[in-house]
Amino acid sequence: MRHILYLLPLALAAQDFSNYTVEKVTANYRSSEGPAWSREGFLLYSDVPRNKIIKYTPGEPPEIFREDAHGPSGNAFDERGRLYTCETALRRVTRTDKSGKIEVLAEKWDGRRLNAPNDIVVRRDGHAYFTDPAFASQMDSRELDFFGIFHISPKGQLALVAKTKGRPNGIALTPNGHILYVSNSDARTVLAYDVDRNGAATNERVFVSGIPGVPGGIKVDEKGNVYVAGKGISIYTPQGKLLKHIELSEPASNLSFGDADLKTLYITARTSVYRIRLDVKGSFQY
Repeated sequence: MRHILYLLPLALAAQDFSNYTVEKVTANYRSSEGPAWSREGFLLYSDVPRNKIIKYTPGEPPEIFREDAHGPSGNAFDERGRLYTCETALRRVTRTDKSGKIEVLAEKWDGRRLNAPNDIVVRRDGHAYFTDPAFASQMDSRELDFFGIFHISPKGQLALVAKTKGRPNGIALTPNGHILYVSNSDARTVLAYDVDRNGAATNERVFVSGIPGVPGGIKVDEKGNVYVAGKGISIYTPQGKLLKHIELSEPASNLSFGDADLKTLYITARTSVYRIRLDVKGSFQY
């Protein structure tokens, strides 16, 4: 795998978004997804069709982190540095500890296998949330008769947050962990839920609608601005007002803040991984 880098000037306007550059960090993937930044100083992301999780350390060529990763999609780290992965091929969510031990956290609901867990976020106190849509051939082998959003408690209990009209995709939390955002690829919306201290999510509502392209991954910065991957990156205020739409040369699938200061936005796309340096930090909710 070659390491490729080029610069694409891109003027951004409004608030902190001005005079930035989109960089292509690496390429030659079949479908890159699920970027997650480790506080140990590296980025993990999935190459879904090739069943691999890739590790990228800034300044070094990408390397294979995990082979035979069962169709990995979304990834996230918790406060203890453990890796959560949505494995679409085996229809489950796993957690890998620092020693490399893999634990299955979720694979069935009410005795039936999940559809194809897609994206995941972990709150600072250990509450995790993931989306469970089904795309393409995944639709042919579904056991559940709905698309869902699920909650895993710190004790490992699985709960259903919502059955959605349309397929949920990306998922993120506000910096204080009190609002959960979920993108809906079919409705081209982002939904919002209120989350209490016990992790229960209620009060479903539409946060934004009419998102360009097919909305995928979501991330939130320290100011509460919401970044949605789709036909480029759309950035919204906490009130749902569009701040800026960033064009890319291919559709974006997901994104993650990274680097030591959390001011770099890493973006996975169909064949490549990009990054943009910002003047605002990402939220610690991953």
